[in-house]
Amino acid sequence: MTTFSVPGLSASDTETVVAILQKRLSAYNDLHLTLKHIHWNVVGRSFIAVHEMIDPQVELVRGYADEIAERIAAMGASPRGRVGDVVADRDWDDYALLRDTTNAHLAALNKVYDGVIASNRGAIAALGEIDPVSEDLLIGETGELEKFQWFVRAHLEDEDGSIAGQRESTEKAAAAQAR
Repeated sequence: MTTFSVPGLSASDTETVVAILQKRLSAYNDLHLTLKHIHWNVVGRSFIAVHEMIDPQVELVRGYADEIAERIAAMGASPRGRVGDVVADRDWDDYALLRDTTNAHLAALNKVYDGVIASNRGAIAALGEIDPVSEDLLIGETGELEKFQWFVRAHLEDEDGSIAGQRESTEKAAAAQAR
């Protein structure tokens, strides 16, 4: 429920935009916690490289959550960032791995990024018809997420150009194939 709309948007369009952005806020909150979880639980070959690669992404994604929450507030709504809100908004599974190898975590993380980026692209398409300001915000964030997924995939790519776990449909299966 919004208390006001930004100039140029109807109350109905504002409600739609807020609903779309709320799903992205929950996805970003989940993603930054997942990234930190990986940071704490990655072991094995390339440990330090992956361990240190993850933290800047955690901070970037936390910043994205803040930007989305502030956009929701600027539209007159209340951003929902509690754990229960994330769980209620989820249409994805909780991250499946605990302590595991760098390749296993990166293959699973690649699947996480597949989902977040695809969802962002869907949100971008929906927002483009209603609110180009919110659309622009997500476009910039999605470009950076795609760049980080490239970093992840670069760790997983072999000399033939195959990416470990890419053909698998779940995080667990991708991790098992990458081990």
